Amino acid sequence: MEGLNMSIWTLALLIAVALAFDFMNGFHDGANSISTIVATGALTPKQAVLFAAFFNFAALWIFQLKVAATIGKGTVDPKFVDYYVIFGALIGALAWNIITWYYGIPSSSSHALVGGLVGATV
Repeated sequence: MEGLNMSIWTLALLIAVALAFDFMNGFHDGANSISTIVATGALTPKQAVLFAAFFNFAALWIFQLKVAATIGKGTVDPKFVDYYVIFGALIGALAWNIITWYYGIPSSSSHALVGGLVGATV
């Protein structure tokens, strides 16, 4: 494996973009998962948020990182992935999430990230 040749500022920006995507993923997918429960009146908004928070946290212990492992192997050839591809994937996924959020279109942040990764790699 070759050495990593990027400045500390590039690394800091990459981390900031990754955290921005993580934040967007939380309020984007979280809202999609509980909107039906609240809209039907099955739970109050407070109950639905607690429900989602509990199960999002519990999912880590039940399913571990299997989804991340699946996406990480076989989606794209690792020899093409560098920090430019990661930037492109994250920015593409962020843009798609913002567009779908703005227009109220339900979509998956995880699918947006996979699409961004494939698109940036191509």
